[in-house]
Amino acid sequence: MSNPVELSLEQQFNLRSFETQVDKMSQDQAKDFLMKLYEEMLVRENMYKDVLKHQWGLE
Repeated sequence: MSNPVELSLEQQFNLRSFETQVDKMSQDQAKDFLMKLYEEMLVRENMYKDVLKHQWGLE
């Protein structure tokens, strides 16, 4: 994968909006948010793995 995936205009806008929200957070709020975000990423990863296993008949 030599070409990086680019964000759509809408995603760029959402990223900028997110950045503004994070700038307004205290350090403790940012840490809590980051931990929740990481947990959601792990859950999403597990869901992707389960979907791929099912689609590929690996269950």
